[in-house]
Amino acid sequence: MKKSNRIWWILGGVVALLVIFLFVAKSAGWIGKEKPTEVEFVKVGKTDIIETVSASGKIQPEVEVKITPDVPGEIIGLYIKEGDSVKKGQLLLKVQPENYISITQRAEAVVNQSKASAEQAKSTIAQAEARQIRAQAEYNRQKKLFDDKVISASDLEIAETNLKVAKQDVAAAKANLEASTFNIRSAEAGLKDASENLRKTSIYAPMNGIVSKLAVELGERVVGTSQMAGTEMLRIANLNNMEVRINVNENDIVRVSLGDTANIDVDSYSLTGKKFKGIVTQIANTANGSGGTLAASSAATDAVTEFEVRIRILPESYRDLIDRQARKVYPFKPGMTATVDIITEKKEKVLSVPIAAVTTRDGSDGEKKEQQGPPNEGQASNEPVKPKKKELPKEVVFVADKDSKVKLREVKTGITDTAAGTIEIKGGLKEGEEIVSGPFIAVSKKLKDGDVVTKKVEQKDKDKKK
Repeated sequence: MKKSNRIWWILGGVVALLVIFLFVAKSAGWIGKEKPTEVEFVKVGKTDIIETVSASGKIQPEVEVKITPDVPGEIIGLYIKEGDSVKKGQLLLKVQPENYISITQRAEAVVNQSKASAEQAKSTIAQAEARQIRAQAEYNRQKKLFDDKVISASDLEIAETNLKVAKQDVAAAKANLEASTFNIRSAEAGLKDASENLRKTSIYAPMNGIVSKLAVELGERVVGTSQMAGTEMLRIANLNNMEVRINVNENDIVRVSLGDTANIDVDSYSLTGKKFKGIVTQIANTANGSGGTLAASSAATDAVTEFEVRIRILPESYRDLIDRQARKVYPFKPGMTATVDIITEKKEKVLSVPIAAVTTRDGSDGEKKEQQGPPNEGQASNEPVKPKKKELPKEVVFVADKDSKVKLREVKTGITDTAAGTIEIKGGLKEGEEIVSGPFIAVSKKLKDGDVVTKKVEQKDKDKKK
């Protein structure tokens, strides 16, 4: 009996010690304490912010002419090579002209025949007018004799009829001459058309430039018509003026303006670290691939809407690459890939924080909870509940507060420097305040107002402690 009481006393003492230990541990914060979130801090300061719009594209000449034939045939003369410099009016190539020479000669013969017919018509008119004069004289004599009652009325009628026939012959001869004149014009038009086709068998340079592409060979047959584009034979470009053509998203195009400067990184020169300067010269008013039909527009609804922007590469930025003695006059070739950063706005010494430090929070959670409660006593259960206006997400940061806690604070932001990873703060923060800058998942998802945090220890610092 004594042994049993002793065991109970020991168990009671152990339980009392455990209760006292738990009380002390809880008071000291050893247990039940909220585990702090490891975060990174940064101080709010002033920096220069450069807002840019980035996109990739191809380098192309500002002026490039595609040359296609207007007549089909075999190339019998090719007088240039790809890369050659040509001048306006220079003969480039020649298409077989024999068929067009024959057509031209036939057209010349038709013109000469029409002119001969016109001369014959003039002779016919002269003869008809002579017969008319004779018929008129004969009628006048017969009329006088009839008046003197020497001849009968039938004789006068014969003379009158001959006069009418003579007049009709003159009119017909004049009509034939007019027809011959029109035939001459038609024949001359045919001759002009044939001569033009013959002329088109010789292809001349329409401008000064460089043969940037030669797609045909001597002896090759080409197709050409005046109604549609024929075989592309070659291209002539002015390689002194080059530009980068990029496609900019519709969300960014509103920030791009004519005259904006740009930094250009050409892939061919990326290993050298060479950068080039440019200026925006053209902004498309219509999105790429916008069709005129409703079906085409509806089919492209889900596609990304982009606008073409052209940036001229400034010659002074690549003048050091030109070596005329080594014949390196044109450092850029059509089709080269380039990445462009268009500078849309620049601000100096403005309040800024890392982009990762700014996140958004929706303030409508509390309202949703209120709506889930029971209806008011005086309100019928079947009466529709008026939906409350949904609040827009607010831009916020987490400011370091006392007792290792963070405080949620709404801020107003400005432009963003994507390259530097910073964003302008227009309101809500002061210079020198300390805010949470990472990790991203903590700032964007986990942290709430009043959460306990601790400064994240870098891996190097951990290794040193070990």
